[in-house]
Amino acid sequence: MFKSLRVPERLFSIAMWAVSLVFAGFLTGLGGKIVGELPGVDQSISIDQFVDQGKAIPLRARRDALRREANDVDNRRNTASLIVDSSRTTYQNRKEAYDNWRSTRTATSNPDQDPEGIAKTREMEGLLAQQAAAQKVVEMQDGRRLEISQALDSVGTLTSELEDAARPLYDQAQFQQELRVFGIRLALTLPLLLIGIWLIAKKRKSQYWPLARGFVLFALVAFFVELVPYLPSYGGYVRYVVGIILTLIAGHYVIRAMQRYVAKRQLVEKQTETERRQSLGYEDALRKMSANMCPGCERAIAGGPNATTNFCVHCGMKLFDKCGVCDTRKNAFFQYCPACGVTAGRTVDLEQSLT
Repeated sequence: MFKSLRVPERLFSIAMWAVSLVFAGFLTGLGGKIVGELPGVDQSISIDQFVDQGKAIPLRARRDALRREANDVDNRRNTASLIVDSSRTTYQNRKEAYDNWRSTRTATSNPDQDPEGIAKTREMEGLLAQQAAAQKVVEMQDGRRLEISQALDSVGTLTSELEDAARPLYDQAQFQQELRVFGIRLALTLPLLLIGIWLIAKKRKSQYWPLARGFVLFALVAFFVELVPYLPSYGGYVRYVVGIILTLIAGHYVIRAMQRYVAKRQLVEKQTETERRQSLGYEDALRKMSANMCPGCERAIAGGPNATTNFCVHCGMKLFDKCGVCDTRKNAFFQYCPACGVTAGRTVDLEQSLT
């Protein structure tokens, strides 16, 4: 769309688009900030709010007590398990030492009647007893841990039953919350979309259109993008219905614009060649000629720009002529001859009189 503009005009158009996009970005950020802080929009709902508290509170207390007891049982079991391992290791070391001592005393005396041997035997028996006692504690804690796990499962089952009973109330409250959030966002975004449509229809020729265009972009993003994550199951219908309505409005506008364009072209074609040429803009005529299009009727030039045809075969507008000084064939809309640089329309006699 910028090809027909000169370099400064292209830069200006790009700058205006940048202004529109930046303005839309800031509006989008501000809108999201405002909507996010509205009361009731981000209110969270949990199923615990709808559970029978008269039954739920004792169950929670029982669950917490069981979990604390389970932690204590695990600690006691770990301590007993460490004692079992330590006693086993100590016993194996002492037994190995006792076996070595016994092998050296067997040749000279009876180790079973030796006071030192009797003391070592009693020491090892004490280690075995300590190991057995610790192992018994481990087994007791394992049994108690199993009982606590079963009790927790029972509490969990009762809690699930309470949550199932509260599920209908929770679903209803969640639906109302979704409806409230959707309604708030729709009430904010739909007027923005309507204002954007009005700006497109009424302010497209305004000198402040770049800012208005930024607002239009913001409104489109707010309605068709920002609203999407908050759409409930039925909310998609609203978006599609609004999209259909906008499509119908845009289609109606395009059809009417095309009808006006065709009527305008018919009126233009009834004008004389001079009147049509005067109504054309210089930049617009050059752009159409460079696209191999007649500026008068906007039909393709017969034979292309390199053909010998100088007039449009459809409307009769002069497209190519010759320079009055150097006789070079040129675009009839050029203001200066591309070969000799004289002003279009000057003749040889005029050139000679000036020299």
